[in-house]
Amino acid sequence: MDDAFARLPAPPYYAVIFSSRRNGEDNAGYGEAAQRMVELAATMPGFLGVESTRGADGFGITVSYWDSEAAIAAWRQHAEHAATRAHGRVHWYEHFELRVAKVERAYGKERKR
Repeated sequence: MDDAFARLPAPPYYAVIFSSRRNGEDNAGYGEAAQRMVELAATMPGFLGVESTRGADGFGITVSYWDSEAAIAAWRQHAEHAATRAHGRVHWYEHFELRVAKVERAYGKERKR
């Protein structure tokens, strides 16, 4: 399986969809913080995986997957995550949107080479 795709259990589970446009400032600090947030999220109870991409124009989408709304709430309340979010709002993002969705069905296909 392609490592860019999260390995997830059968639904239901939750997706936190974070869409953003970077402002182009502090790229090194952003990259380090993004990696740290993935590492930290992976230690949280209920974390299932993450998928992320960013285009050359600065628009990106990160989807984190969780087993419950309680797990999402705990992640949101985590002190280091909260501090990084606050920093990002001031220093990294021109615009962002966050959406939470319950995944009821999921399927895919990998082309064998």
